[in-house]
Amino acid sequence: MPWELRPESSVLLVIDMQNDFVREGFPMEVPMARSRLPAIRTLVHACRATGVPIVYTRHVLYDSFDVSPLETAYQPKLREVGMRDGTYGAEIVDELKPEPGEVVIRKHRYDAFHGTELDTVLGTLRGPRGVDTLIVTGTVTEVCCESTARSAFMRDYQVAFVSDATGALSDAAQEATLRTIGSFFGRVLDTSQVLAALR
Repeated sequence: MPWELRPESSVLLVIDMQNDFVREGFPMEVPMARSRLPAIRTLVHACRATGVPIVYTRHVLYDSFDVSPLETAYQPKLREVGMRDGTYGAEIVDELKPEPGEVVIRKHRYDAFHGTELDTVLGTLRGPRGVDTLIVTGTVTEVCCESTARSAFMRDYQVAFVSDATGALSDAAQEATLRTIGSFFGRVLDTSQVLAALR
C-alpha cells in the first residue's frame, strides 16, 4: 500500500448526491447512485461518529444563463432541465442531508476543485494543511467523481475511491474508472475497508 487511510487526516467527500441524479424519473437519473445510498449513508454516519469531516458538493446550473456551455453542448437537455438553482432537484437527497456546520460546495464543472473554494476548505478544515486524504463517494463515478479524484491527486491529496459508494451510468463505466483510479490516481477501497480504517 502506498499509504494508509488515517481518520485524523481524512475528509469524506460526497459528490452530487442530488435529487436530479438519485430519484427515479428525474432528469439526470443514475440508478446506480440510488443503489449506493445505503453505503454512502453508512459512511456519513461513521464519519460523524468518529469526527471525520464531511464535505458535500452540489452541481448547479442556471436558467438565466448557460454557466457550463460545453457541458450543455454535450448534454443538450441540460439547457432546459436538470440541477437548476433553487429547485428540489438540485438539493442533496434527504437521506444524506448535511447537518449544520457541514460544508456544501456549489460547483459548475465536473471537477469539484475547479472555480470553487474546495481546496481552501480542505486546507483549513482540520487546521492548516491538516487534510491529506479524500474519501470519494457519490455520482457520477466516471464524470464528477473521477474528475475530482484526478484533480485531488494533482494537488497531492491521497484519494480513497470507494467502489461500492460511487454510482456510474453503467457497470462497464464503473469498472473502467475503478481500474484507472486504482492504477494511477489513488486506492480503491470498499465501504467495509473504509469503516475498518475509521475504527
